[in-house]
Parts: sequence; C-alpha cells; structure tokens
Amino acid sequence: MIDYAFSMVELEYFMLIFCRVSCLIYVVPFFSMNNTPRRIRVGLSFVVAVLLYYTIEVRTQIAYDTVFGYAVLVLKEVITGLLMGYACNICTTVVGFAGRVIDMETGLSMASLMDPTTKENMSISGMIYNYALTLMLLITGIYQYIIKALAESFVLIPVSGTVLHSDKLLDAMLKFMSDYVLIAFRICLPIFAVMILLNALLGILAKVAPQMNMFSVGMQFKVLTGLSILFFTTGMLPAISDMIYTEIKTMIVTFVEAMM
Repeated sequence: MIDYAFSMVELEYFMLIFCRVSCLIYVVPFFSMNNTPRRIRVGLSFVVAVLLYYTIEVRTQIAYDTVFGYAVLVLKEVITGLLMGYACNICTTVVGFAGRVIDMETGLSMASLMDPTTKENMSISGMIYNYALTLMLLITGIYQYIIKALAESFVLIPVSGTVLHSDKLLDAMLKFMSDYVLIAFRICLPIFAVMILLNALLGILAKVAPQMNMFSVGMQFKVLTGLSILFFTTGMLPAISDMIYTEIKTMIVTFVEAMM
C-alpha cells in the first residue's frame, strides 16, 4: 500500500512552497484572468507545488519559534510570488497604453469596451492588440518560461530565504518605466507618424479650401486612415510580441535578483 504519512515539518515546508506558487499564479497573466475558474487556479497551484516539492534537491532548514515566526515566513513567500507575478503582469500593460495613444490619434478615444478578463474599460485598439499579443505569447510558450522561472527561483531564493533590497527594486521599476514608454511608442509609431502627415495635409486643405468643413472631413479621414494602417501593420505583431516577451524575461530576472 502507498504510505501517505508525512511529518509536520514536511507539511510546513510544503505550505511555504504552495504560498509562493499560488500567489504567482494569482497575479501572473494568462492564469489570473477573471474568466479562469478559481478551482482551476487552486488546482494548478497545488499540482505545481507538489511537483516542486519533490524536485527541490537542496532544502533549507526552516527556523522559527512561534506562530508569528512562521507567519513571517509565509509573508516572505507571498511577497516573493506576488513580485514575480507582478513583474510579468506590468509588462503586458504596455499594449493597453499604446492602444490608448492610437485611439487618441485616430479619433476613437471616446469609444471604450469592457474587457471581461480584467473588468476594466479598454480602448478598441488596445483590446485588439491585447488579445492578439496574448494569443502570440501563449503560442510562443510564455507560460512554460514562467513555470521554469518559478522552479529556478527556489534555487536562487530558497524557501524562507527572501531578502528584499529596496534600492534594486526601485532601480528595476525606473528601468521598466523607461522601457514602458519606449516599447509603447514603437507599437504606435506607424499610426502616430501617419496621423502627423494627415494633420499637416488637412491643415493645407483648410487654407486652400476654407469653405470645406475640415472637422467633419478630418474625423472621417482619421478613422479610415487609422483603421487602414492598423490593418496593414498586423505584420508587426510578432515583433511586438517578441519585445514584450523579452521585457518579461528581463523584469523577472531583475526582480529575482532584487530578492536574493
């Protein structure tokens, strides 16, 4: 018969692993969407925690004296999982920012849709880019990289061995903000450049033919031109997905280094 007996020390060690895994899955993209059932998240967290429990070769000794001491260890693992998941989550918000800039330039800024996965209002272009890039990231296997990064984090940051360095975390966030604006501008650059040329053309037409109502004509031209450029630049989506993928890897590594 299979022996299911385990000691209290093993249970406490497993619960610390489960806390880090469940917090990461709760925050990380693709797993934390609102349309994902909570039972699936809990079940996936439990299965991954069990696999990691039996694959971790070097186990650190858990040292605590009181219940409060164990609560501090649990809090360390929760912070580690949340920060790693947050490092992935903030990278996917770049497309939403780029979509808002595109809609502002094309005259669609007043139109917004409710995203059922996040329950937030998103721009039309941002939602299109978000779903397209989410599909591409899933195809490229970003979830596999996240699970591998989680497994390797137990080697770099042992259980109950998290040490937060505020200066490194601040530097990581400042670096991300610069990359955030840069990547978003690269996404919306084609439409942004075409809209500048279109505004210049409409300004010339307003001087040449002042009897034309440039407000009504310009709005139609902007929407039509913006949708056309959005259609013709769909070939850029793999390159955009690669930039987001690279940024996710960079942020995970930076955040893990800040907790070592």
